[in-house]
Amino acid sequence: MAEPAPVPTVAALVTSATERLAASGAGSPRLDAELLLAQAVGTDRAGILAHPEALVGDGPRAAFEAAVVRREGGEPVAYIRGFREFHGQAIATDARALIPRPETELLVDTALGIVNALLTAAPRPEGAPALRVADVGTGSGAIAVALVTALRRRQMAEQVLVEASDLSADALQLARENAVGHGVADRMTFALGDLLPERVEPRYGVICANLPYVASGELAGLAKDLSFEPREALDGGPDGLDVVRRLLDLLPGTLADDGVALLEIGADQGEAIVREAAARLPGWRCIVMADLAGLPRLARIEQAPVGDPDDAFTSGPGPQA
Repeated sequence: MAEPAPVPTVAALVTSATERLAASGAGSPRLDAELLLAQAVGTDRAGILAHPEALVGDGPRAAFEAAVVRREGGEPVAYIRGFREFHGQAIATDARALIPRPETELLVDTALGIVNALLTAAPRPEGAPALRVADVGTGSGAIAVALVTALRRRQMAEQVLVEASDLSADALQLARENAVGHGVADRMTFALGDLLPERVEPRYGVICANLPYVASGELAGLAKDLSFEPREALDGGPDGLDVVRRLLDLLPGTLADDGVALLEIGADQGEAIVREAAARLPGWRCIVMADLAGLPRLARIEQAPVGDPDDAFTSGPGPQA
Protein backbone atom coordinates (compact mmCIF):
# COMPACT_ATOMS: atom_id res chain seq x y z
CA MET A 1 0.00 0.00 0.00
CA ALA A 2 1.42 3.36 -1.07
CA GLU A 3 2.35 5.85 1.55
CA PRO A 4 0.05 8.92 1.61
CA ALA A 5 1.57 12.06 0.18
CA PRO A 6 3.06 14.32 2.82
CA VAL A 7 0.94 17.29 3.87
CA PRO A 8 2.65 20.46 2.63
CA THR A 9 3.54 23.32 4.91
CA VAL A 10 2.63 26.97 4.54
CA ALA A 11 6.22 27.76 3.56
CA ALA A 12 6.30 25.08 0.86
CA LEU A 13 3.04 26.24 -0.70
CA VAL A 14 4.08 29.89 -0.65
CA THR A 15 7.44 29.09 -2.26
CA SER A 16 5.88 26.98 -5.01
CA ALA A 17 3.15 29.53 -5.77
CA THR A 18 5.65 32.39 -5.76
CA GLU A 19 7.68 30.65 -8.44
CA ARG A 20 4.60 30.01 -10.55
CA LEU A 21 3.31 33.57 -10.24
CA ALA A 22 6.72 35.04 -11.02
CA ALA A 23 6.82 32.93 -14.18
CA SER A 24 3.35 34.22 -15.14
CA GLY A 25 4.52 37.85 -14.87
CA ALA A 26 2.76 38.85 -11.65
CA GLY A 27 4.21 42.05 -10.27
CA SER A 28 4.38 40.97 -6.61
CA PRO A 29 4.39 37.16 -6.70
CA ARG A 30 5.34 36.43 -3.08
CA LEU A 31 2.89 38.95 -1.62
CA ASP A 32 0.15 37.60 -3.88
CA ALA A 33 0.88 34.03 -2.80
CA GLU A 34 0.81 34.97 0.88
CA LEU A 35 -2.48 36.86 0.58
CA LEU A 36 -4.17 34.09 -1.37
CA LEU A 37 -3.00 31.37 0.99
CA ALA A 38 -4.10 33.42 4.00
CA GLN A 39 -7.61 33.59 2.59
CA ALA A 40 -7.65 29.88 1.78
CA VAL A 41 -6.71 28.86 5.33
CA GLY A 42 -8.86 31.49 7.03
CA THR A 43 -6.22 33.79 8.47
CA ASP A 44 -4.42 36.97 7.48
CA ARG A 45 -0.99 37.55 6.00
CA ALA A 46 0.51 38.01 9.46
CA GLY A 47 -0.66 34.50 10.34
CA ILE A 48 1.05 33.10 7.24
CA LEU A 49 4.30 34.85 8.07
CA ALA A 50 4.19 33.79 11.71
CA HIS A 51 3.57 30.07 11.06
CA PRO A 52 5.53 28.90 8.02
CA GLU A 53 5.73 25.39 9.46
CA ALA A 54 1.95 24.94 9.75
CA LEU A 55 0.45 22.10 7.69
CA VAL A 56 -2.24 22.87 5.10
CA GLY A 57 -5.01 20.33 4.62
CA ASP A 58 -6.76 19.18 1.46
CA GLY A 59 -9.66 21.67 1.46
CA PRO A 60 -7.64 24.87 1.93
CA ARG A 61 -4.99 23.54 -0.40
CA ALA A 62 -7.54 23.02 -3.19
CA ALA A 63 -8.96 26.52 -2.65
CA PHE A 64 -5.45 27.95 -2.77
CA GLU A 65 -4.62 26.10 -5.98
CA ALA A 66 -7.76 27.45 -7.65
CA ALA A 67 -6.84 30.97 -6.58
CA VAL A 68 -3.28 30.65 -7.84
CA VAL A 69 -4.53 29.44 -11.23
CA ARG A 70 -6.77 32.51 -11.50
CA ARG A 71 -3.86 34.77 -10.56
CA GLU A 72 -1.61 33.06 -13.13
CA GLY A 73 -4.20 34.10 -15.71
CA GLY A 74 -3.76 37.73 -14.67
CA GLU A 75 -6.90 38.21 -12.57
CA PRO A 76 -6.25 40.81 -9.84
CA VAL A 77 -5.81 39.55 -6.30
CA ALA A 78 -8.55 41.93 -5.13
CA TYR A 79 -11.08 40.24 -7.42
CA ILE A 80 -9.98 36.77 -6.35
CA ARG A 81 -10.21 37.63 -2.66
CA GLY A 82 -13.37 39.68 -3.18
CA PHE A 83 -12.14 42.73 -1.30
CA ARG A 84 -9.39 45.34 -1.09
CA GLU A 85 -8.17 47.20 1.97
CA PHE A 86 -8.81 50.94 1.57
CA HIS A 87 -8.54 53.63 4.21
CA GLY A 88 -8.60 51.02 6.97
CA GLN A 89 -11.63 49.15 5.61
CA ALA A 90 -12.27 46.04 3.56
CA ILE A 91 -14.07 47.27 0.43
CA ALA A 92 -15.86 44.58 -1.56
CA THR A 93 -14.43 44.34 -5.07
CA ASP A 94 -15.40 42.54 -8.24
CA ALA A 95 -15.44 43.14 -11.97
CA ARG A 96 -18.32 45.63 -11.69
CA ALA A 97 -15.96 48.45 -10.70
CA LEU A 98 -12.38 49.63 -10.57
CA ILE A 99 -10.30 48.34 -7.64
CA PRO A 100 -9.63 51.14 -5.10
CA ARG A 101 -5.95 52.12 -4.94
CA PRO A 102 -3.89 53.38 -1.99
CA GLU A 103 -3.12 56.67 -3.77
CA THR A 104 -6.82 57.57 -3.69
CA GLU A 105 -6.61 57.75 0.10
CA LEU A 106 -5.06 61.22 -0.40
CA LEU A 107 -8.38 62.35 -1.86
CA VAL A 108 -10.29 60.97 1.14
CA ASP A 109 -7.94 62.57 3.68
CA THR A 110 -8.07 65.93 1.92
CA ALA A 111 -11.87 65.81 1.66
CA LEU A 112 -12.12 65.06 5.37
CA GLY A 113 -10.07 68.14 6.18
CA ILE A 114 -12.25 70.32 3.96
CA VAL A 115 -15.51 68.95 5.39
CA ASN A 116 -14.21 69.54 8.90
CA ALA A 117 -13.28 73.13 8.01
CA LEU A 118 -16.67 73.84 6.42
CA LEU A 119 -18.59 72.42 9.38
CA THR A 120 -16.57 74.23 12.02
CA ALA A 121 -15.92 77.59 10.32
CA ALA A 122 -19.00 79.06 12.00
CA PRO A 123 -21.76 77.81 14.31
CA ARG A 124 -24.38 75.89 12.34
CA PRO A 125 -27.93 76.91 13.17
CA GLU A 126 -30.26 74.23 14.46
CA GLY A 127 -32.08 72.57 11.60
CA ALA A 128 -29.51 73.63 9.01
CA PRO A 129 -29.48 71.34 5.95
CA ALA A 130 -26.74 68.75 5.74
CA LEU A 131 -23.53 69.66 3.94
CA ARG A 132 -23.78 68.06 0.50
CA VAL A 133 -20.79 66.06 -0.71
CA ALA A 134 -20.70 64.46 -4.17
CA ASP A 135 -18.68 61.36 -5.05
CA VAL A 136 -18.78 61.46 -8.85
CA GLY A 137 -17.99 58.18 -10.60
CA THR A 138 -18.22 56.37 -7.28
CA GLY A 139 -17.42 52.90 -8.65
CA SER A 140 -17.18 50.56 -5.65
CA GLY A 141 -18.16 53.44 -3.36
CA ALA A 142 -14.78 53.30 -1.61
CA ILE A 143 -14.37 57.09 -1.35
CA ALA A 144 -17.91 57.74 -0.14
CA VAL A 145 -17.89 54.87 2.35
CA ALA A 146 -14.50 55.91 3.74
CA LEU A 147 -15.67 59.50 4.13
CA VAL A 148 -18.85 58.69 6.01
CA THR A 149 -17.10 56.12 8.20
CA ALA A 150 -14.41 58.61 9.20
CA LEU A 151 -16.98 61.36 9.79
CA ARG A 152 -19.01 59.04 11.99
CA ARG A 153 -15.95 58.42 14.14
CA ARG A 154 -15.68 62.20 14.52
CA GLN A 155 -19.40 62.46 15.32
CA MET A 156 -19.94 64.61 12.23
CA ALA A 157 -21.76 62.21 9.93
CA GLU A 158 -25.22 63.49 10.82
CA GLN A 159 -24.27 66.90 9.41
CA VAL A 160 -23.24 65.51 6.01
CA LEU A 161 -24.99 63.77 3.12
CA VAL A 162 -22.76 62.04 0.57
CA GLU A 163 -24.33 61.62 -2.86
CA ALA A 164 -22.69 58.83 -4.87
CA SER A 165 -23.25 58.73 -8.62
CA ASP A 166 -22.07 56.54 -11.46
CA LEU A 167 -22.87 55.92 -15.11
CA SER A 168 -22.75 52.15 -14.50
CA ALA A 169 -25.74 50.54 -12.79
CA ASP A 170 -23.58 47.56 -11.83
CA ALA A 171 -20.96 49.75 -10.18
CA LEU A 172 -23.63 51.72 -8.35
CA GLN A 173 -25.09 48.50 -6.97
CA LEU A 174 -21.65 47.50 -5.68
CA ALA A 175 -21.39 50.91 -4.01
CA ARG A 176 -24.74 50.31 -2.31
CA GLU A 177 -23.57 46.92 -1.10
CA ASN A 178 -20.43 48.44 0.38
CA ALA A 179 -22.40 51.24 2.03
CA VAL A 180 -24.82 48.77 3.62
CA GLY A 181 -22.03 46.41 4.61
CA HIS A 182 -20.19 49.18 6.46
CA GLY A 183 -23.33 50.62 8.02
CA VAL A 184 -23.17 54.04 6.36
CA ALA A 185 -25.99 53.86 3.81
CA ASP A 186 -28.15 56.10 6.00
CA ARG A 187 -25.88 59.07 5.19
CA MET A 188 -25.64 58.33 1.47
CA THR A 189 -27.80 58.56 -1.62
CA PHE A 190 -27.17 56.87 -4.97
CA ALA A 191 -27.82 58.28 -8.43
CA LEU A 192 -27.43 56.58 -11.79
CA GLY A 193 -26.20 59.07 -14.35
CA ASP A 194 -23.39 60.84 -16.15
CA LEU A 195 -21.39 63.10 -13.81
CA LEU A 196 -23.67 65.79 -12.32
CA PRO A 197 -26.65 67.90 -13.41
CA GLU A 198 -25.71 71.26 -14.92
CA ARG A 199 -27.12 73.05 -11.88
CA VAL A 200 -28.08 71.87 -8.39
CA GLU A 201 -29.47 73.63 -5.33
CA PRO A 202 -28.22 73.71 -2.72
CA ARG A 203 -24.83 73.32 -4.33
CA TYR A 204 -22.19 70.90 -3.09
CA GLY A 205 -19.67 71.87 -0.43
CA VAL A 206 -17.25 69.22 -1.68
CA ILE A 207 -17.11 67.36 -4.98
CA CYS A 208 -14.88 64.26 -5.08
CA ALA A 209 -14.08 62.53 -8.34
CA ASN A 210 -11.81 59.68 -9.37
CA LEU A 211 -12.77 59.68 -13.03
CA PRO A 212 -11.21 57.80 -15.96
CA TYR A 213 -7.87 59.50 -16.68
CA VAL A 214 -5.79 56.98 -18.66
CA ALA A 215 -5.09 58.05 -22.25
CA SER A 216 -6.79 55.68 -24.69
CA GLY A 217 -3.54 54.88 -26.47
CA GLU A 218 -1.92 53.76 -23.23
CA LEU A 219 -4.53 51.17 -22.29
CA ALA A 220 -2.99 48.37 -24.35
CA GLY A 221 0.35 48.78 -22.60
CA LEU A 222 -0.99 48.61 -19.05
CA ALA A 223 -0.37 45.67 -16.73
CA LYS A 224 -2.35 42.53 -17.52
CA ASP A 225 -4.30 42.92 -14.27
CA LEU A 226 -5.99 46.06 -15.57
CA SER A 227 -7.54 44.21 -18.49
CA PHE A 228 -9.91 42.62 -15.96
CA GLU A 229 -11.17 46.00 -14.73
CA PRO A 230 -13.94 47.94 -16.53
CA ARG A 231 -12.46 49.77 -19.50
CA GLU A 232 -14.96 52.60 -19.11
CA ALA A 233 -13.55 53.29 -15.65
CA LEU A 234 -10.05 53.76 -17.12
CA ASP A 235 -10.39 55.28 -20.60
CA GLY A 236 -10.15 59.07 -20.42
CA GLY A 237 -9.88 59.74 -24.14
CA PRO A 238 -6.87 60.75 -26.26
CA ASP A 239 -5.02 62.61 -23.49
CA GLY A 240 -6.86 61.08 -20.52
CA LEU A 241 -8.72 64.27 -19.60
CA ASP A 242 -11.93 64.11 -21.66
CA VAL A 243 -14.20 63.19 -18.74
CA VAL A 244 -12.34 65.50 -16.37
CA ARG A 245 -12.93 68.45 -18.72
CA ARG A 246 -16.66 67.78 -18.75
CA LEU A 247 -16.73 67.83 -14.95
CA LEU A 248 -14.75 71.08 -14.83
CA ASP A 249 -17.41 72.69 -17.05
CA LEU A 250 -20.10 71.70 -14.52
CA LEU A 251 -18.42 73.16 -11.44
CA PRO A 252 -19.80 76.73 -11.67
CA GLY A 253 -23.36 75.44 -11.44
CA THR A 254 -22.77 72.70 -8.87
CA LEU A 255 -20.04 73.80 -6.43
CA ALA A 256 -20.83 76.19 -3.58
CA ASP A 257 -19.03 79.54 -3.46
CA ASP A 258 -16.85 78.27 -0.60
CA GLY A 259 -16.76 74.72 -1.90
CA VAL A 260 -13.87 72.62 -3.15
CA ALA A 261 -13.61 70.05 -5.95
CA LEU A 262 -11.04 67.28 -5.60
CA LEU A 263 -10.08 65.38 -8.77
CA GLU A 264 -7.64 62.50 -8.88
CA ILE A 265 -5.31 62.73 -11.88
CA GLY A 266 -2.52 60.78 -13.52
CA ALA A 267 1.07 61.34 -12.46
CA ASP A 268 1.85 63.13 -15.74
CA GLN A 269 -1.24 65.38 -15.79
CA GLY A 270 -0.41 67.99 -13.15
CA GLU A 271 0.45 70.84 -15.50
CA ALA A 272 -2.31 69.87 -17.93
CA ILE A 273 -5.07 70.03 -15.30
CA VAL A 274 -3.90 73.50 -14.22
CA ARG A 275 -4.09 74.69 -17.84
CA GLU A 276 -7.55 73.15 -18.30
CA ALA A 277 -8.87 74.70 -15.09
CA ALA A 278 -7.47 78.13 -16.05
CA ALA A 279 -9.13 77.95 -19.46
CA ARG A 280 -12.52 76.75 -18.22
CA LEU A 281 -12.72 78.43 -14.83
CA PRO A 282 -11.21 81.93 -15.04
CA GLY A 283 -10.77 83.47 -11.61
CA TRP A 284 -10.63 80.06 -9.93
CA ARG A 285 -7.62 78.39 -8.35
CA CYS A 286 -6.20 74.96 -9.11
CA ILE A 287 -3.56 73.50 -6.83
CA VAL A 288 -2.08 70.09 -7.62
CA MET A 289 -0.96 68.03 -4.63
CA ALA A 290 1.46 65.14 -4.70
CA ASP A 291 1.03 61.67 -3.26
CA LEU A 292 3.47 59.98 -0.88
CA ALA A 293 5.66 59.05 -3.83
CA GLY A 294 6.03 62.73 -4.72
CA LEU A 295 3.94 62.40 -7.90
CA PRO A 296 1.12 64.77 -8.91
CA ARG A 297 -2.06 63.01 -7.84
CA LEU A 298 -4.84 65.36 -6.73
CA ALA A 299 -6.19 68.62 -8.17
CA ARG A 300 -7.87 70.92 -5.65
CA ILE A 301 -10.12 73.38 -7.49
CA GLU A 302 -12.05 76.27 -5.94
CA GLN A 303 -13.01 79.87 -6.47
CA ALA A 304 -9.98 81.98 -5.60
CA PRO A 305 -10.48 84.69 -2.97
CA VAL A 306 -9.85 88.21 -4.21
CA GLY A 307 -6.13 88.93 -4.28
CA ASP A 308 -5.07 85.29 -4.48
CA PRO A 309 -3.30 83.93 -7.56
CA ASP A 310 -5.70 82.44 -10.07
CA ASP A 311 -3.74 79.25 -10.54
CA ALA A 312 -0.91 77.44 -8.80
CA PHE A 313 1.00 74.23 -9.28
CA THR A 314 2.83 72.44 -6.51
CA SER A 315 4.39 69.02 -6.23
CA GLY A 316 4.62 69.10 -2.46
CA PRO A 317 2.93 66.52 -0.24
CA GLY A 318 -0.80 66.92 0.20
CA PRO A 319 -2.31 67.79 3.58
CA GLN A 320 -3.49 65.03 5.87
CA ALA A 321 -6.67 65.36 7.89
